[in-house]
Amino acid sequence: MNIQSANELRSLFLRFFEEKGHARIPSASVIPENDPTVLFTTAGMHPLVPYLMGEKHPMGTRLTDVQKCIRTGDIDDVGDPSHLTFFEMLGNWSLGDYFKKEMIPWSWEFLTSKDWLGLDPDKLAFTVFEGDQDAPRDEEAANLWRAQGVKDDHLFYLPKKHNWWGPAGITGPCGPDTEMFIIRDQPPCGPDCSPACSCGRYLEIWNDVFMQYEKQADGTFVPLKQKNVDTGMGLERTYCVLMGAGTVYETEIFSGIIGKIEELSGRKYGQDPSPFASSPTTCVPLPSSSATTGA
Repeated sequence: MNIQSANELRSLFLRFFEEKGHARIPSASVIPENDPTVLFTTAGMHPLVPYLMGEKHPMGTRLTDVQKCIRTGDIDDVGDPSHLTFFEMLGNWSLGDYFKKEMIPWSWEFLTSKDWLGLDPDKLAFTVFEGDQDAPRDEEAANLWRAQGVKDDHLFYLPKKHNWWGPAGITGPCGPDTEMFIIRDQPPCGPDCSPACSCGRYLEIWNDVFMQYEKQADGTFVPLKQKNVDTGMGLERTYCVLMGAGTVYETEIFSGIIGKIEELSGRKYGQDPSPFASSPTTCVPLPSSSATTGA
């Protein structure tokens, strides 16, 4: 599929899941309603928490949307080739309907079929949850990827830090996930190079969350009454890959904004040095801190 604009990517994703029986719903506000645990809507699952917990959604059990999000958890990474504070998340939802055996083949189809994104399977890598005291190793997800044709050297088992999503706040629905990455044209950083690295070889573009637990205030996890699927594909990252751009900022999504900044500042993006680069400073650098990354 030859995609020429970000809007075409939005439409393609929504059409794919509409053809799988999903109802299209609008983006919710970036200011959460009736949720005191967060300041902003950080993911598509936020507005759907009541339905993930068992309440009936008026549009049914299969939903798809493009949710506007604001995320500050990885703000230290904003400005690198792939991280943004405001972004759009392409998502689909199963509210107690289908689960892994449907979702993983659909993900593969959308990523690799010539009728959809048509990405090269050899340029894709996948991660699954390695298991811990809270939940078992996700061999089911791994075997479903293998059934699509994924080779073992493109499949990685990673811990909760990398392959568990949620809850969005302190408590709430959550679960193990499987993540999808583009393998960039750069050599491995070493023998243990994997999607867990920060070397830049792997770029996450999609995340299928198998939401089957609720985290309690005491830190324990209990099974949800219904098993849900919550996915999120980063619009800007995926479009960047499809356009062959070096960063998410080098696409038409940002070209108008950057053009206006160039006009107002009299400086050229990527060419003129920052006016702050040579400014004297007496600040003591802060120690680096880890930040949660993701699409």
